[in-house]
Amino acid sequence: MNKSGIDIPGLKYGKSDNFLLIAGPCVVEGEDVVFEIADYLVKLSDKYKLPYVFKASYRKANRSKIDSFAGIGDLKALRILAEVKKRYSVPVITDIHNPEEAAMAAEYVDILQIPAFLCRQTDLLAAAAKTGKWINIKKGQFLSGPSMKFAIDKVKESGNDNIMVTDRGNMFGYQDIIVDFRNIPLMQKTGVPVVMDITHSLQQPNQEAGVSGGNPEMIETIGKAAISVGADGIFIETHPNPAVAKSDGANMLKLSGMDDLLYKLVALRKTINSFNN
Repeated sequence: MNKSGIDIPGLKYGKSDNFLLIAGPCVVEGEDVVFEIADYLVKLSDKYKLPYVFKASYRKANRSKIDSFAGIGDLKALRILAEVKKRYSVPVITDIHNPEEAAMAAEYVDILQIPAFLCRQTDLLAAAAKTGKWINIKKGQFLSGPSMKFAIDKVKESGNDNIMVTDRGNMFGYQDIIVDFRNIPLMQKTGVPVVMDITHSLQQPNQEAGVSGGNPEMIETIGKAAISVGADGIFIETHPNPAVAKSDGANMLKLSGMDDLLYKLVALRKTINSFNN
């Protein structure tokens, strides 16, 4: 178990003082792109001795338009995620959207993620908890950090203490999101690890075109700030070519930019750790 308390089965470098990296594409688009991203990120995690979890949604249930890309089929996508776990020996995380999906997804992945818009859904949290898997609860864009204790309690009272929470900013007006970095230490007071979702915090939702915009040039800024205030991990969506990504491309980091970003964040983490020792 590392100092942040993230004891995920199969997590390499879990005993280091480094931050947890959760990264991958927004959604499973197909085998080739998923394996390309996983291969690159696993090599970076080894380079920087980062505990790493591969992320991708097997289906996107929250889309602005009915004809937006939602996935390639649930079981097909879940099997690809299971293959990532097997091929690269890394834990895998994916979202679930209703209680019936919890047991199904748990057969293929290591961590079940509760989307931000659904973080108050009691039945969903309870069903996820009962799988015994690690649960990552995204903080709703409409909630303060301290109010997440109630979502955490729902999982604990359902018999599961393997919990982390992820901030992804708060709605600011109709078409922008801001990050209140006070929420990271405030949520850590609940006793669970806290992750900063960098890329979703830079979304510009509710655009008239029906496709979310983004502000990816601020990725490094949000990442540095999160590490500086002591986040236990970072969550970031990345793609070889965000311009053609089938979901959330506007706020993703190009895959080739991950090395430089991680180099800076790892160096910053070491500096922060030196102050605390």
